Amino acid sequence: MRTLLADETLYRYLLDHSLREHPVQVALREATRSHPHAGMQIAPEQGQFMALLAKLVGAKRAIEVGVFTGYSALSVALALPEGGKLVACDIKDDDVKIGMPFWERAGVRSKIDLRIGPAAATLQSLLDAGEAGRFDMAFIDADKTSYDAYYELALKLLRAGGLVVVDNTLWGGAVARASTSADTTALQALNDKIHRDERVDMVLLPFSDGVTLARKR
Repeated sequence: MRTLLADETLYRYLLDHSLREHPVQVALREATRSHPHAGMQIAPEQGQFMALLAKLVGAKRAIEVGVFTGYSALSVALALPEGGKLVACDIKDDDVKIGMPFWERAGVRSKIDLRIGPAAATLQSLLDAGEAGRFDMAFIDADKTSYDAYYELALKLLRAGGLVVVDNTLWGGAVARASTSADTTALQALNDKIHRDERVDMVLLPFSDGVTLARKR
């Protein structure tokens, strides 16, 4: 038996019978649609999945590496309880500025601690501030060649039972083929590493562009 891959009709059925978006999420997706890199935004069902994961692990403190226009940050922030906090890391705020008014409209701006700068340095600064083991969930969706560094830093910041969510781990199928692309080879190496990593329980899901879940033991 194999995982069922959706054709367009089945995908539409899935959305019609599963998707529950906040009106502001819909508005932000529409605002991002004309962006030249709109394909970088996660699918709405992935945002819903991440929100559910946040609730399942009882997340109060979360991390995001790679914000783009802020749909994934909005999805997770909506799932966090009152007083919850999402540290959202991006190298620049050009695209993030598109999403910030929508965070305000949804009433979650105060939950999102936006940190602009190299994400590895931001995560290291959290560790230096004594934050190791104090986060519940981390989402990684940024430059692929730095994924391994983000993964290692996220594991240190997570508590036992915390969850790392890694996006694009199937990379359009490229990871299953020989490649000289730096992004592809970085993802292949990370997939191999997480598969063997005894520090976590893991699964690579054929969902969206491949989503790996790694639960810290």
